[in-house]
Amino acid sequence: MKRSQINRIIDESLEFCRRMNFHLPPFALWSPQDWATRGHEYDEIRDNMLGWDVIDFGLGKFEEVGCVLFTIRNGNQRIAQYKKPYCEKLLIVAQNQVTPYHFHFAKMEDIINRAGGNLMVQVYNADENEQLADTPVEVNTDGYVRTVDAGTVICLTPGESITLPPYQYHKFWAEGGAVLCGEVSMVNDDTVDNRFLEELERYPVLEEDEPARYLLCNEYPPAP
Repeated sequence: MKRSQINRIIDESLEFCRRMNFHLPPFALWSPQDWATRGHEYDEIRDNMLGWDVIDFGLGKFEEVGCVLFTIRNGNQRIAQYKKPYCEKLLIVAQNQVTPYHFHFAKMEDIINRAGGNLMVQVYNADENEQLADTPVEVNTDGYVRTVDAGTVICLTPGESITLPPYQYHKFWAEGGAVLCGEVSMVNDDTVDNRFLEELERYPVLEEDEPARYLLCNEYPPAP
């Protein structure tokens, strides 16, 4: 992805949050110059990869396959000083923009439609070879538990949520307009806990065609 594209996407995401009346923490607006002056008092942000994450999965077609994430809070199972056993993220899903099939080995999460259009979530169990199983899937939406056929698409209207346990494949996209989603989960570690059905890149390879206005969560410099 080009840096100019990242800059534009984050600007548009900030404007979308303003329209949805969702307020992000101050560090969402920090520039690379700001980060260069931030000391060890902000190491929790660095170590736990809080902040912006713009994903195109290495496919180069972000408008079709991709997602914007902002990690608001997170623990860290590898650094003992961080005691939080939970994570919260914001996700912005554009109209018809797909996040491909994946599951998590350890993390259970709730995906919440906070505002906007409808979030469509397709679910499968994983089989013993980590492929899509044809077995019935147990679905929990806001405490309503039922069993559905493999590949069923669940429509989450604004305010609704779905609980996704480990080893449950899910793919999602927005219909009827962009969706502001929340994610509430156990501690998140994207370096080891994601299993995508297809081999995909987790973080974008960037072409620096203009100066960065913001840093992504994997770009923070060490404290001065």
